[in-house]
Amino acid sequence: MAVTRLAILGATGSIGRQALEVVRAHPDALRVTALSGRSRAAEVARIARDFGVARVATGDADLAALATAPDVDLVLVATPGVAGLVPTLAALEAGKSVALANKEVLVVGGHLVRAAAGGAGERLRPVDSEHSGLWQCLAGERADEVKRVVLTASGGPLRDLPAASLGAVTPEEALRHPTWSMGTKVTLDSATLVNKAYEVIEAHWLYGLPYDRIDVLLHPQSIVHALVEFADGSVKAQLGAPDMRVPIQYALLGERHRPGPGSSLDLAAAGRLDFRALDRGRYPCFGVVLDAARSGAGAVIGVSAADEAAIERFLAGELPFDAIPELLRRGADLGARAVTDAAPPLAAILRADNEIRARLGAPVGVG
Repeated sequence: MAVTRLAILGATGSIGRQALEVVRAHPDALRVTALSGRSRAAEVARIARDFGVARVATGDADLAALATAPDVDLVLVATPGVAGLVPTLAALEAGKSVALANKEVLVVGGHLVRAAAGGAGERLRPVDSEHSGLWQCLAGERADEVKRVVLTASGGPLRDLPAASLGAVTPEEALRHPTWSMGTKVTLDSATLVNKAYEVIEAHWLYGLPYDRIDVLLHPQSIVHALVEFADGSVKAQLGAPDMRVPIQYALLGERHRPGPGSSLDLAAAGRLDFRALDRGRYPCFGVVLDAARSGAGAVIGVSAADEAAIERFLAGELPFDAIPELLRRGADLGARAVTDAAPPLAAILRADNEIRARLGAPVGVG
């Protein structure tokens, strides 16, 4: 197979580091030609030396230039937050393919991405395990025969903690995920289930499905990643060990199942697979995010900005864990007032995001 020239945006994060493992396992298929890291300049330089990469950036300013470089075929967008939207759109407009590991890109700019690339496929390759699972389950199927899709959620690191104790949760507790090894923001979003609401929004844009045909089930083992129910009642599921290297490789190799560094699934060792309905009362952020998505683009832009502010304040000890839902509601309200366009342009999205994060990022009692 031809060698794919790869840009990794966010090479020092959890997804970026695991992607580099995949690249090492497939020198015949993948070659890194550009990379970035938001911080850790020394680590970025070391990775560049190890992989012989000349195009390097630290921070967010030069991401679009890396994503559109002439010696890049595929861009892995693994930078967190809205910062991933600009290079994603730039890459797609330049004719590149994008492997998307950033939830906020589709949450706030799904209408722009879908206009540039359509849904999941060669040009837009989902990296999330759930969306990789749906991508695989829907391959070769007729869209008009799909009744609904189901995303699974582990329940996060606080799933067994009494609800009355959530106000005293520390960052260390919220970052102790029981099944997945992920970056800080995604792990905290898993604790609030903001991440799963984001994935519902992503599914809407990736697969063109209305929200009432996208469901979520709690599945503590994180082995079944996604399910598709068809009109005749049959259900197709995608299973795999909770190892992000598996969906990363599937995206980077372009829908190929080849041996790699990912873990194999041992169902006998797993023993049992449990599923239960999502208790929205325990996870109020889930409902806040989806209510915002249904109400309009401005509200969901505001929620995304508020979530980034909430995480910064929670990690700094300024915001109790159980106060996060209210901050998200404030963000939704600010966003709805700031952006009234049903399909806002990129500039309006970025402006509103910056303004709302600045307002909500103030210390408690200020703003």
